[in-house]
Amino acid sequence: MARPTVLVVSGGGVSHERFQKALEGEFHVVTVDAVTGVEAFRATRARVVVLDWSATSDGATERRLDELAEIRRDGGATTAIVTVPADARRLAADALRQGAHEVLAEPVDVDLLRLLVGRAAWRWELLQERAGVPDEADEELTEMVGTSPAIRRVFSMIRRVASSDVSVLITGESGTGKELTARAIHERSARESRPFVTINCGAIPDTLLESELFGHEKGAFTGAHQQKRGKFEYAHGGTIFLDEVGELPLALQVKLLRFLQDRTIERIGGRQLIEVDARILAATHVDLPAAIAAGRFREDLYYRLGVVTVSLPPLRERGEDVLLMARVFLGEASRQMRRPIEGFTREAVDAIRAYPWRGNVRELLNKVRRAVVMAEGSRITPEDLDLPSTGTGSLTTGLSLREARRRADAEIVAKALVLHNGNLSQTAQGLRISRPALYKLIRRHGVQLPSAARHQRAGDA
Repeated sequence: MARPTVLVVSGGGVSHERFQKALEGEFHVVTVDAVTGVEAFRATRARVVVLDWSATSDGATERRLDELAEIRRDGGATTAIVTVPADARRLAADALRQGAHEVLAEPVDVDLLRLLVGRAAWRWELLQERAGVPDEADEELTEMVGTSPAIRRVFSMIRRVASSDVSVLITGESGTGKELTARAIHERSARESRPFVTINCGAIPDTLLESELFGHEKGAFTGAHQQKRGKFEYAHGGTIFLDEVGELPLALQVKLLRFLQDRTIERIGGRQLIEVDARILAATHVDLPAAIAAGRFREDLYYRLGVVTVSLPPLRERGEDVLLMARVFLGEASRQMRRPIEGFTREAVDAIRAYPWRGNVRELLNKVRRAVVMAEGSRITPEDLDLPSTGTGSLTTGLSLREARRRADAEIVAKALVLHNGNLSQTAQGLRISRPALYKLIRRHGVQLPSAARHQRAGDA
């Protein structure tokens, strides 16, 4: 059985690192920053959420409480544990009022935290059992992070097809997670305790593939010194995953079709039909209807394999999932490599959003791992990721709406100050805002004041 998932949301301090180390042996721990906390919870549906508020500033309190409220509203039986600074009594009280199950003051006793998390995970399992609800938040789908409508539809399909025994065809571009999807289906099926056997049909020479799939008898061909069982026999009682099934030679397509019809195989050189109870999951990035039209793939096999088809969306069609996944991968890679990486620079975020990701999730994972190795500072840059910088010009460079608005506001305020020769009152009137509001914008955006404006502010002080 998969370990319970625990989501740790970092608040900007370093306590989350201790929590990660204390919990990861017993639980599957996913650590993200506060920016993506709610999104990550919706993606993982974690049994327990630990909100690290040990470094929460006064300005961030309201946002943290909103985050907690949203998790509690969506979370059902999920337990929320909040950590606060030692002297933050009011924050602790607010957290409890907002639905936190436990509040721990720094320095947190990690043994107590582990005990509370374990108790909460047990409570979640008990409630699910009483309600007759299956566990949907295990490790496999946790790795398939995402909140976009496209990936949510995939999650829904996985849960629906897992309980049946029909053949499933998984389609999608290279790197979209086809094997991970197949494993998730197997783990949710009645065959979960039985073997999950995988074979890449495109990676083995045609002359060896038949033997790999169906086995051979001793003396069946030169070099066959002993009997060999094939992948199908090893998968008896469980699931066999045929990756890149579109590369299967026509002769083997016939043998696969026969298996799907009568559930028997025959070893090379053998005369005995062997019954095999195995579920078939297949995957391909090839356009099979086009392959059928070209005579490279059997139409009857296509319909036998694809009783249900699960289509995986490319990463470029998953919106903000790319950034959420990048942050999750970064947390995992920095822990594995023991590199204290805090996050991505703004330029790196823009570059991640703008990049087409033709290699999909696999490319993103490899880029993030490379960045953790190459990074010289505490934050990942576009150069670390080996991505082109988007520049700072316009919305077409991949800027977020918030960043574009911030830069536009700063530019307008700076130009208005120049237009009014640094006169703050006239600038505020020209922008149709109050003078205190103008001061706030200047501070927020770091606008350089003309000398006349600096003298006025000094006089106001």
